[in-house]
Amino acid sequence: MTTAKPGAAKGRRNFLKTTALGTAAAASGVLAMPQVSRAQTLTWRFQSTWPQRDIFHEFAQDYVKRVNDMSGGRMQLQLLAAGAVVGAFQMLDAVHAGTLDGGHGVSAYWFGKNKAFSLFGTAPPFFGDANQLIGWFYYGGGEALYNELIRDILKVNVVGFMTGPMPTQPLGWFKRPIENAGQLRNLKYRTVGLAADLFKELGAAVTILPGGEIVPALERGLIDGAEFNNPSSDRVLGFPDVSKVYMLQSYHQKVECFEILFNRAKFDALGAEQKAILRAASEAASADMSWKQQDRYSKDLDEMRARQGVRAIRTPDAVMNVQLNAWDKVIADLSADAFFKKVVDSQKAWARRVTRFYLEYEASAARAYNHFFVPRQQGQQQRRG
Repeated sequence: MTTAKPGAAKGRRNFLKTTALGTAAAASGVLAMPQVSRAQTLTWRFQSTWPQRDIFHEFAQDYVKRVNDMSGGRMQLQLLAAGAVVGAFQMLDAVHAGTLDGGHGVSAYWFGKNKAFSLFGTAPPFFGDANQLIGWFYYGGGEALYNELIRDILKVNVVGFMTGPMPTQPLGWFKRPIENAGQLRNLKYRTVGLAADLFKELGAAVTILPGGEIVPALERGLIDGAEFNNPSSDRVLGFPDVSKVYMLQSYHQKVECFEILFNRAKFDALGAEQKAILRAASEAASADMSWKQQDRYSKDLDEMRARQGVRAIRTPDAVMNVQLNAWDKVIADLSADAFFKKVVDSQKAWARRVTRFYLEYEASAARAYNHFFVPRQQGQQQRRG
């Protein structure tokens, strides 16, 4: 056995002492990190363009919850309903100015600033569904065109994400069924975005109103008909209280998605992780919304029929064919603007390939539904009779 020299023993004691201090410092650093995170928590005001009772505001809340949860408390979006700070149609300006830090809406609401805005939210019916519209945005060049619009053309101080694919919107609510396109002439009708130009082409007198103002306008006779979006929103906003005729299917807004906005200067000041959370949360909320609406929309349509006496009537093919012809005219007229035409050409190139793929590739849902459910329902009706 060897005997350690006094200097060596002292060296070992110093090494152990230094190591212990280093370990303690590292441990204290680990323990301190959550406190630093809490000290740096960002709290942002985030307003929707929807009334608080609308399912759309709930979708905005779903996004906010994901951001707050995914950030581990380091970011807190505080959700406000339309009108809490500014009106629904003023949200983009408020986010641009920094009065609001962010918001949840649809790009068609900014149609008055540039008609191309509507192409990113309520596009013409090139696409098979709204998920294909979002696919174009993220994988077909749409996001670069969107950024060109907001940064280079309009110079708007915002960053935006597309999220939440919506199913085809109904033609809307009317005093009597729409049986032919002639009934739309001189009809006082509410819609937004490019659909406003479409219905003007069809001879309607178009009024543009935010969601919370539509039913009061119908009730007072200021408008004769209106669309908003879906059975859940329409029901809670009170449409069945003022009308019982609900015309389903239309090409005026076959594809639509939501837009999430943030003030660009504030967004750019964030770290890479925080930016990634805001974007990833929009993708997660988008998927969840597409599942949630399957449950809610179908239930609310059934409930309106069963409990509120609503007549859900399919829009005649003749009316929908006239809509498609009107789209040709609207697109041609607006394509005189070079940027509008560039976006339309990009969308058509994507839709021509992608929509064709799904039309070729997917088996008919209608055929399978009729096989499994329609004969059984008819048999039950016959037995009851």
